[in-house]
Amino acid sequence: MIKVAIVEDDKILRAGFEIIVNETPDMQCVCTCGTVAEAVQKIVKFQPDVVLMDIQLPDKSGIECTAKIKEFLPAVHIVIVTVYEDSDRIFQALQAGACGYLLKRSTPERIISAIREARDGGVPMTPEIARKVISQFRAKTTATTEVESLTAREREVLELVMNGLENADIANRMGVSIATVRFHLQHIYEKLHVHSRNEMVFKFK
Repeated sequence: MIKVAIVEDDKILRAGFEIIVNETPDMQCVCTCGTVAEAVQKIVKFQPDVVLMDIQLPDKSGIECTAKIKEFLPAVHIVIVTVYEDSDRIFQALQAGACGYLLKRSTPERIISAIREARDGGVPMTPEIARKVISQFRAKTTATTEVESLTAREREVLELVMNGLENADIANRMGVSIATVRFHLQHIYEKLHVHSRNEMVFKFK
């Protein structure tokens, strides 16, 4: 029997998930929660195998809740079920310890299969989310390779730019002229295949 916990602040949706789980022969919903505080308390108590986790909760985010629960129960499998599909939230959730990421428009059958996948050590994801993860991974890999092509001085300039310093501040920090900073930036742009300071910051943030 797979023990499942549901963290969702929408009462109707929460009840719907509970029905889906309890109508599946090999699953049981051991608790439902509408807030992060309630979730941490109940999930630690009931120790489910899998948690279905919403992101938008009234007290804190489901991402914070995921990290907190993983502190107490490292082995629990947490699947995000949300309407958000932006890359930032996806990676924040995975970094917090989630093992899967589904969109709320997923069918009941997909949710049930995701619970089983998670319990068995899989990484259940809605197809469009999986594509975003792969795309971002490829972009990060390319970016890392490009950064490795920079000289030590150029990396120093890049780091200072990423920390929000302007050219004059960078020049003062490094003990060089503003013209030298601009010279380094031009080479950085060429090696990182960007055309402006803003594009560089966006690419490597």
